[in-house]
Amino acid sequence: MDHKHQCVALNDGHFIPVLGFGTTVPDKVPKSEVIKATKLAIEAGFRHIDSAYVYQVEEEVGLAIRSKIEDGTVKREDIFYTSKLWSTFHKPDLVRPSLEQSLKKLQLDYVDLFLIHFPLPLQSGMSLLPKDEQGKAISEAVNLCDTWEAMEKCKDAGLTKSIGVSNFNCQHLEMILNKPGLKYKPVCNQVECHPFLNQRKLLDFCKSNDIVLVAYGALGSPRDRTDQNTPVLLDDPVLGALAKKHNRTPALIALRYQLQRGVVVLVKSFNEKRIKENMQVFEFQLTPEDMKILDNLNRNVRYYPVVDVFYGHPNYPHFDEC
Repeated sequence: MDHKHQCVALNDGHFIPVLGFGTTVPDKVPKSEVIKATKLAIEAGFRHIDSAYVYQVEEEVGLAIRSKIEDGTVKREDIFYTSKLWSTFHKPDLVRPSLEQSLKKLQLDYVDLFLIHFPLPLQSGMSLLPKDEQGKAISEAVNLCDTWEAMEKCKDAGLTKSIGVSNFNCQHLEMILNKPGLKYKPVCNQVECHPFLNQRKLLDFCKSNDIVLVAYGALGSPRDRTDQNTPVLLDDPVLGALAKKHNRTPALIALRYQLQRGVVVLVKSFNEKRIKENMQVFEFQLTPEDMKILDNLNRNVRYYPVVDVFYGHPNYPHFDEC
């Protein structure tokens, strides 16, 4: 099976591969490992590469992609690359320059998908995460619809093929969808999503508006990065039983669950064996009964505290409001 052809249609006519490779890097991992891992992912069959300005690895990811183009493994058009607009660049006059900075680091002519990373604009300036004395994010008065118009102009300029959003709830999406003079709908909404946080209401809303849901954090978080009171997804006995039934790993069950819900799923790893193993997600199917069992695991558990800086902000309603 040629996995790069496992795609779903976006509402603008382009197609997104249903399995993507994430490039966020834990503090303890040197950035050079991103080059190696991204090359391994492309060699294993990944064609969807997800990154962002704020990850600060776009130079390394771009180097990996270009090296695989240069050695004949892929052509540029085979790769679906996603970047994201960071919150300190929401002012309309900063949107295109931010994307151009990413393209310069990547040494690519265009990205396939450009997302608004978070719906809350932060104070523009040198800091990527400006905070006040209480440790709360310092926001900036920028209308989200104005930012979206600047995103639309990036698409019109050919700097990105598609535009979408990330970490948006239903109200945020409605702001864009109900915008007077809307030229392009968001093609997707990328959010944390896994069996312990299945985002059913948000998924239904997105489907009803022809917006693809993209899942990050699809495997939860490792035990060493999880609070003692927080359950570890891949240790769940129900997931383990289904893995045994299908002779697969719990990770593959969690990934397959998303694909069968119509969700595009991202997975990251710096381990060559696991990177290759993740491609096995196309080699089996879960039964309707398996899917119901996994649906019942939902308990609204979040693993990504990076978004905590946005919680409680007066201009930022909770993610789960839908």
